[in-house]
Amino acid sequence: MEFSIPAKLSHDGERFQEFLDEHLVPNLAVWYQNGMIPRSFLARMGKGGWFGFKMKDSLFKKLPALREAIIFERLAKISPGVAVAVLAHNDLGLVGLWLFGSEEVKQKYAALAARGKTLLCLGNTESVAGSDVAGISMTAKQVKGGWVLNGTKAYITNGSMSDVAVITAVSDPRAKRNIRLSMFLVDLGSEGVKRTKLHKQGWIPSDLTRIQFTDVFVPEDHLMGERGRGLQQVLTIFTYSRVPITALTLGTAVGAFEMALVHAKDRKIFGRKIAEFQNKAFDIADFYARIEAVRLVLWKACWAIDRGRDFRLESSMAKYLAVIIAREVTAWAADLFGAASIIFEHPIHKFPMDAWAVSLGEGTQDVQKLIIFREVMKRYGDMTGGRI
Repeated sequence: MEFSIPAKLSHDGERFQEFLDEHLVPNLAVWYQNGMIPRSFLARMGKGGWFGFKMKDSLFKKLPALREAIIFERLAKISPGVAVAVLAHNDLGLVGLWLFGSEEVKQKYAALAARGKTLLCLGNTESVAGSDVAGISMTAKQVKGGWVLNGTKAYITNGSMSDVAVITAVSDPRAKRNIRLSMFLVDLGSEGVKRTKLHKQGWIPSDLTRIQFTDVFVPEDHLMGERGRGLQQVLTIFTYSRVPITALTLGTAVGAFEMALVHAKDRKIFGRKIAEFQNKAFDIADFYARIEAVRLVLWKACWAIDRGRDFRLESSMAKYLAVIIAREVTAWAADLFGAASIIFEHPIHKFPMDAWAVSLGEGTQDVQKLIIFREVMKRYGDMTGGRI
């Protein structure tokens, strides 16, 4: 069993770090003050090939999951808020297009989106439906040449700056819950689209937007996948995006941990450096070991994806464990900095709130436990005698 990162991916990680040092680190403070990420940064991400897709010979291809995990961990170490904006475009919008877009739609949007010229987002959550994905109320009525959408989507990352959105809506209201939804690719420049940017405290400087659709027309060829399969399709997107958001969560933990570790090695209290106190030394040892464990589970999920294997169990386990360590280590790190941690401009300030935010994306902790339970029961369903 090989645990080392392939040389090509290791080199990509180093080049990406150089990209971040040039284009992200010097500008981040201003973006935090302004509460927004310039589109130019995402365009540079695309130009550098840092999104997880590429067009080659007119084919839309997904790059290795392990490469993406390396990129997201490095990005989130510096800014989980910027990382989630990249994730929303790449792993919600682009993944949806890759999995369920027609060839005509892919040819229209994929190349520009992979280069960051066209930005995508996904809208499923509503004020009445979050973890209950099938509980949405937005409607899609079939008309001549396409569909008309009515309703409101809440809490859409990148919603204020995206050009196109993957949207779920009720296309068959009389059908059973699991076959009443369909998925659509919607031009957000269409007549009847109204956006309201929401004020939030986590994952700054990415945006969070409410989008209202009033008689918005969607062409027939912008129906994604199959009519009535919207629920299954959006859950599949979340399964894929659960891996990069785990890497984002891991990066959130690592960013706070490394910042606190430097502080503990330098700062003296009662005549001793913080790291010299046994209690803090044991904390450091515990957190480091658990961070490494999460990274191994994450890489196992990436290994499964890149080999075309089922990765649902591994992705949910990785997300579940990563959230636990991120919540604990970010709070610990903030405590270590004392009063400085409540200052908005201090680098450690964002991490505890961002760790809270990651627990909500791609399914809460309870959702992850439900998925893990179901997958475990599938694997042991044919066993008797209660043995594991």
